[in-house]
Amino acid sequence: MIADRAADALLKELDAWRKPGLVSRIDSGSHNDMDADLLATSAETLRSFFVEFAAAGQHDAPMEELRELGLRVEAAMLAARGGVNMHRGAIFGLGLLCAAAGYMQSAIVPSRVAEVLRRRWGHAIMRGPSPLFSHGAAALRQHGAGGARAEAAAGFCSVHEIGLPALQRDRLLRPDDRDAAAVQACFALIATVQDTNLLHRGGAEGQQIAAAMAEAFLGRGGVGMMDWRERAAAAHAAFVALGLSPGGCADLLAMTLFVDSISRPGERQ
Repeated sequence: MIADRAADALLKELDAWRKPGLVSRIDSGSHNDMDADLLATSAETLRSFFVEFAAAGQHDAPMEELRELGLRVEAAMLAARGGVNMHRGAIFGLGLLCAAAGYMQSAIVPSRVAEVLRRRWGHAIMRGPSPLFSHGAAALRQHGAGGARAEAAAGFCSVHEIGLPALQRDRLLRPDDRDAAAVQACFALIATVQDTNLLHRGGAEGQQIAAAMAEAFLGRGGVGMMDWRERAAAAHAAFVALGLSPGGCADLLAMTLFVDSISRPGERQ
């Protein structure tokens, strides 16, 4: 169940349309090296690996074992996709969340997933080696951004404090609209999170522009307004024109969708 919810979260993130600059079933956003079919295939490929992460958490694996598993999965993904990094951040983030859920076994409580991750592996995550050539590492050196590792060590606070409240609140606002809540959560994350992929593509100015556009969308009512699709599409077009892609927030959105889904284990996904 844990692995299925993780893979399905990646597919739901892909399905949500009018996420600014990101790949969807409609177009490839600011990316010329990947499309929806590639991302969907990658998500399905990762399903079996998420089983391994959950099982590792179930037997209380140390961070070194989780890290080795993550590197093996990442190498397999890159080899299968010609070196294109499609789900590196999701492998890291969703892999850790699967491990935390596995650690909790049958008593999975979403509000405690962050606590388990932080308490069990937080210190080891920060003590681990930092990849020299990742976008996050480059952003950390140039802009002082904490990146995915700091997020993970803290239990992915952005997921629990930003993504989930936006997702759950706006699902109630538009219960019959499949895209609205996920798009709202995405904009909320972009407005708040220092995204190392945005920093890599557009520098500090690009990050500020992206956050300002997301704040403007939310400030005018977000998906609560009748014209939200048109305004979200305009933001998407602006991100594409500037070459901006909030890939870190896309990963956080997938994690948000995953944590939300395990709160409803009996509900059909």
